[in-house]
Amino acid sequence: MLLFSLILIPLVGALAVALLPAKNAKSVSMATTLVAAALGVLALMQFQSEGRFASSFQFAGEINWMSNLGLSLSVGIDGISLTLILLTLLLGPICVACSFTAITERVRTYYSWLLVLLGAMVGVFAARDLILFYVCFEFTLIPMFILISLYGSTNRKRASVKFFLYTFTGSMIALAGLVYVAWFNSELPVGTQGAGRWTFEIAVLQRAAASMTPAQQAWVLAALLAGFAVKVPLFPVHTWLPLAHTEAPTAGSVILAGVLLKLGTYGLYRFAIPFCPQAIVEHAPLIGLVCVIGIIYGGLICWVQTDVKKLVAYSSVAHLGFCILGLVALNQVGITGSVLYMINHGLSTGALFLCIGMIYERYHTRSMKELGGLAARMPVWSTFMVFFVMASVGLPGLNGFISEIMCLLGAFQASDAWGSGLWSSVGGLAGGDVNGATPGTLGPWYAAIAGTGMIVAAMYLLYMTGVVVWGPLKEPHGHDHGHGDAHAGALPTDLNRREVLTLAPLAALCLLLGVYPKPVLNLIHAPIADSVRIIEDGRSALARSNGLLPALAAAPDTAQAATNP
Repeated sequence: MLLFSLILIPLVGALAVALLPAKNAKSVSMATTLVAAALGVLALMQFQSEGRFASSFQFAGEINWMSNLGLSLSVGIDGISLTLILLTLLLGPICVACSFTAITERVRTYYSWLLVLLGAMVGVFAARDLILFYVCFEFTLIPMFILISLYGSTNRKRASVKFFLYTFTGSMIALAGLVYVAWFNSELPVGTQGAGRWTFEIAVLQRAAASMTPAQQAWVLAALLAGFAVKVPLFPVHTWLPLAHTEAPTAGSVILAGVLLKLGTYGLYRFAIPFCPQAIVEHAPLIGLVCVIGIIYGGLICWVQTDVKKLVAYSSVAHLGFCILGLVALNQVGITGSVLYMINHGLSTGALFLCIGMIYERYHTRSMKELGGLAARMPVWSTFMVFFVMASVGLPGLNGFISEIMCLLGAFQASDAWGSGLWSSVGGLAGGDVNGATPGTLGPWYAAIAGTGMIVAAMYLLYMTGVVVWGPLKEPHGHDHGHGDAHAGALPTDLNRREVLTLAPLAALCLLLGVYPKPVLNLIHAPIADSVRIIEDGRSALARSNGLLPALAAAPDTAQAATNP
């Protein structure tokens, strides 16, 4: 019942905040998030990352709901789910703390919906039933819509509506793909593995999906991409993100960058690979091409931004392009880099939004035309800002480096996993055998072009840092230095103790994961190895359907190469 408790505790806390006097909202919210975080640490201590249970779903629990319709509430986590839940629970108290002075009106409404959002996100990562997953996945839209529309900046109404319409529309299409898999399972001959009946258990549907034809899997993959690519978001369905980030309150931007965007990447990993292995092997080069375009496009758009928050928002489009590029590399090193990127992007980019929010509380502007040389006024803030910029750039020794390098290495080796089918001719034009026997060189080209995105990212982030942190001091006209105002709660010029405590855990983790990522790698190794085996089975099935199996059998052992990079 541990996982059900992790979902319910934030919801119970939200109810308590809504019913108690407004003066208790902050303390109750903080206590709730700390209790949830403590349970998350307990789950980490009890989780078995080695041995025969390493790749299984642990802390499993199930509540029968409407068994005649195949509906149940089933939960369980593997190492990947656990790391994302821990990231969510870490950001919970940080988001509550950063809102103490930023939110001064309708505080009960704000903290209640923030806690509801926290519970829904944990539910997404813990779900082992499609219905529970989808309910939690969709329910995250309501709290975020309210947080943006009620507590955002001047253009908050448009931002909240655009966010809701984009993500809701994509989610409905993804639901159609998931329901199709459940229907397909119900039409299979009755067997002992759950076939021949309506069920939404993810494990059962994964076995059923292996019987789908490549064409059926391709349609399911297209539906899943429609929902999850919008959530990531991938180019060109990314246009809702910069506006939502810019208009959202600070905690909303932190949650959006830290966790909500990862619902899309997690959904692609959890469903696209096991439900559509043949289709994703066949179409991975196309998805990778979209990722490379997004990396370069996002970086170039960042060059022309003068709003610091919008610049960091657009950088997420580029950064998450790396994440999905590693995922569709379909090998152990690439998928490992992708999962690490989910965690590391949440830490470093979430921290950058915190730093920007602290500046906005003091100066009520985010424009690089009005701010500059703040190291003279705010040396502590400037230290944190430079540190997190370096983590986001991918400085060796910090968390961003290892994940970006692994994604690029995975892409470099990706041609071994992409194999045959529709894209074999493209691989042949890039230097391979058009008959599919010898992998092409699309992967190295993708890695080389995407690698320039790291250079572009360093240029725009370091330029922004040079303007805002160093150089001549520049503050908005009429700013009352050192006194603050009623809205900002008379904040001091530099960071106070509460603000330092919100940033310090993120800084420590960025350093720890950059120097010693082995604990996280141990957690995620076994489930990723299982995913690679599923991919190799799908590749073999695709080769048989295209009549290429004899040629592929003569090729090097790609399964071994993928699992032992």
